[in-house]
Amino acid sequence: MPTLYNQIANQNLDRLAALSDGLFAFAMTLLVLDLRVPMRETIHSEQGLAMALVALAPQLVMYLMSFLTLGIFWNGQQTQLNHFARGNRDLAWIHLAFLASITFMPFTTRLLAEFIAYRTALLAYWLNIFMSGLLLYISWRYATRNHLLKEDLPLEIRRAVRRRVVFAQGLYALGALLCVVSTYWSIGFIFLIQLNYAIAPRIPLPARWRKDTATASWSRTAD
Repeated sequence: MPTLYNQIANQNLDRLAALSDGLFAFAMTLLVLDLRVPMRETIHSEQGLAMALVALAPQLVMYLMSFLTLGIFWNGQQTQLNHFARGNRDLAWIHLAFLASITFMPFTTRLLAEFIAYRTALLAYWLNIFMSGLLLYISWRYATRNHLLKEDLPLEIRRAVRRRVVFAQGLYALGALLCVVSTYWSIGFIFLIQLNYAIAPRIPLPARWRKDTATASWSRTAD
């Protein structure tokens, strides 16, 4: 039987990682390029400059929030790539679709910064996050079902990666729903989510809780 091209294409994960790093770096750079220094002709005093900088606050907040968003998704994709044993053509295209959603982030960031009080802009921004998370989830499920993960990868790690994506997207959806009250509530909630995943604070649990969690984790692994 002749070898099919699709069976040998896109097996090098290093090339995919290199492309991802480049696109993430470019998207992060575009975020800061949208920040504009106040025009000198409109500033005539210290107070005027201070007021102009205050007017930039929505754009600064969106820059910080989107930079954290991109950083979180970069970490998520790199975590998956580190646990893949090999790639294939379909997996490569899933990640190319993921990268396409990442390149939209500067646009939806700018849209929300300019129309921060509009629910449509907030929902467009959330949809961008949702699509990126969905594609990462699809990538992990596809790799699991097609035996592309490393053979010695523990079951708990496989579940942890899937659980993180699902839980994070649930929180983002809750944040988007808050726009029914106010888009500012949504932005504040999403920003707190980003800080949580970026800082990853370790909340100490009581000794009894730690024991119960460890027992449950062992039981699921044994099953």
